[in-house]
Amino acid sequence: MAVPQLEELDLLHANICQALGDPKRIQILYALHGEPRYVSALADDLRMPQPTVSRHLQVLRQRALVQTERDGQTVVYSLTDTRIIDVLNTMRLILRDSLDRQANVLA
Repeated sequence: MAVPQLEELDLLHANICQALGDPKRIQILYALHGEPRYVSALADDLRMPQPTVSRHLQVLRQRALVQTERDGQTVVYSLTDTRIIDVLNTMRLILRDSLDRQANVLA
């Protein structure tokens, strides 16, 4: 694959990387991977205050990583594209391998 243009990488950073810059948002994405949820259910499951979850969901929605659907008076959140979980899982594997390599160097 060719080296991406800087403009594309700027967009990637602004739209995806910055949205993933907070571990709480990553937790929210993982929680939504199981099933669509209400804000209150996410707050309960993740043991976070509801305003915190709402603020993070707003960022994820602005970056089109989550989408909403009305259910009467409430809003249900879901992942826009489940491939983000594959990307996160790959990044976690890279992290584990990197930590293992570092531990072996220090041993």
